[in-house]
Amino acid sequence: MVRANGAVSLRELARVVQTSEVTVRRDVRALEAEGLLDRRHGGAVLPGGFTRESGFPQKSHLATAEKTAIADLAAGFVEEGEAVVVGAGTTTQELARRLARIPGLTVVTNSLLVAQALAHANRVEVVMTGGTLRGSNYALVGSGAEQSLQGLRVSRAFLSGSGLTAERGLSTSNMLSASVDRALVQAAAEVVVLADHSKLGTDTMFQTVPTDVITRLVTDEPPPNDERAATELQALADQGVQIAVAGPEQPVGGENGPPAAARGRHPRHGGERRRGDESVPLPGQRRTPQAAASAMRAAAALPEQGRVADLAPRRR
Repeated sequence: MVRANGAVSLRELARVVQTSEVTVRRDVRALEAEGLLDRRHGGAVLPGGFTRESGFPQKSHLATAEKTAIADLAAGFVEEGEAVVVGAGTTTQELARRLARIPGLTVVTNSLLVAQALAHANRVEVVMTGGTLRGSNYALVGSGAEQSLQGLRVSRAFLSGSGLTAERGLSTSNMLSASVDRALVQAAAEVVVLADHSKLGTDTMFQTVPTDVITRLVTDEPPPNDERAATELQALADQGVQIAVAGPEQPVGGENGPPAAARGRHPRHGGERRRGDESVPLPGQRRTPQAAASAMRAAAALPEQGRVADLAPRRR
């Protein structure tokens, strides 16, 4: 109700706001149905994700639980004494915090955030690239960064990005970042991509890692209704990418625990837990996207930190 002095009651204002939210959601669903935008958690973007890259403050608050689970699983692929490269990103920053516990590592990075996470790590050597500081994600880019990587050889590279599709691989919205990521990839024997499910099926401007170069994808469990992510995971598996799906860590053992043959000891923390067998080559029969999603949901119930997803390359 509008009073005589022009003021609006709080009840009326709340009703107007609620009506507006309903209208906006309805309009967003209609635009998505017409293919004019893609809905995301907390908002919407143009189709295909060809948008301006978000800065670090925005990214650091997105999918925090998923990034933590992905980083926990990815750190399990690194052994003492290895030399690895770690690219820029909020997910790789989470990984770096866990790599700080692994003695004897040499970590090459162009990310100030990754270097900061490892700065006080015991027996971890950090090698920074040269280059020009890109303030939006605290990364060193440009010819200086790329030249400092020439002649380098490490066991594996851990990279993140803005989008991942089976057709183009990993991509990002910034040309300079893409160029440095390509140089990081050339220095590694294996490439591990860290991407939460919201990035699956998203394609951005600049390709960084083609699909046939990606050794492994570490991701999180897609929601049951996210058919796009399930379809993209199956397509990536079809092209030979090993899929490791991160889940919440649960203790193994006790009266109802799995047999001893199913248990594995984490190489650093000493406690017993199950984890994915990174050597599994994903053989099997053809799966539909719905069946793949169902299989992943069923596997999520297993008492393990992470696993190679039950996705099989389709028979040609």
